[in-house]
Amino acid sequence: MQLPDWPVQRIHTDAAEINCRIAGSGPPLVLLHGFPQTGLHWRKLAPALAERHTVIVPDLRGYGDSRGPGADPAHSGHAKRAMATDVVRILDALGYGSAQIAGHDRGGRVAYRLALDHPERVDRLALLSILPTLEMCERLTAESALTAYHWFFLAQAAPFPETVLGAKPDFFLDWTIGSWLGEPDAIEETAMDAYRAAFRDPDVIQAACEDYRAGLTLDLAHDRADRDAGKLITCPTHVIWGSEGIAARTADPLDIWKGWALDVAATPLPCGHFPAEERPQETLDALWQFFAAS
Repeated sequence: MQLPDWPVQRIHTDAAEINCRIAGSGPPLVLLHGFPQTGLHWRKLAPALAERHTVIVPDLRGYGDSRGPGADPAHSGHAKRAMATDVVRILDALGYGSAQIAGHDRGGRVAYRLALDHPERVDRLALLSILPTLEMCERLTAESALTAYHWFFLAQAAPFPETVLGAKPDFFLDWTIGSWLGEPDAIEETAMDAYRAAFRDPDVIQAACEDYRAGLTLDLAHDRADRDAGKLITCPTHVIWGSEGIAARTADPLDIWKGWALDVAATPLPCGHFPAEERPQETLDALWQFFAAS
């Protein structure tokens, strides 16, 4: 059964209503997507992973068919700490004490925040195409800032980015995803149509902007507090990235994550920002081997 056909549960969390697709049997595995996508990001991997796991694929709060709180002055409703709490509430609602977690892009930021804030809830952690938010900001160069320009555009005060994105949402999404792909045809048109349809919603655009506003404020503060305290991710961690992606252009991801986690392994792949869509078999092999080791 393909991911779009999976049964859907809507789970109420703290100030959010999360759309989750769930299938399979075995140890729970949560797959978290990134910007500007939805849980459909995992469509090429999720059916195979569901052969060995109960796979849970949420749309992050505010993205896709999930809904979150509106904007707030501190952007706390879209901080990764709040989004990580959504995952805790999902596990609670489904009766799981802990799970294996994989996160790509913004979902990876939710995933590592979950591992830092709630270490007892994460058995194994896979992070795709990211560096820690604080490290990313501290290591910006002119080149990487051009690639990651959206961090600073989306974080501008409302209603500036919302207004610009609302005028041509399809153009922005196509340009953004296209510029991050190492393999231009890796995302089929049906998936792009689904991403476009979701991103046309003004509430989704606002949530994405709030996500990035939180990223450059609260998320940085939370990362800095943990680094200053010497707090580390304690579960086994596996980082995957594309050699042509944003993270690899900024620093060596494995070297960086060794400063944030006790037990880190890595799989670099010859692709852009979207390993699960550009190199699905290699990404699946890496995740399958990593999660099977528990």
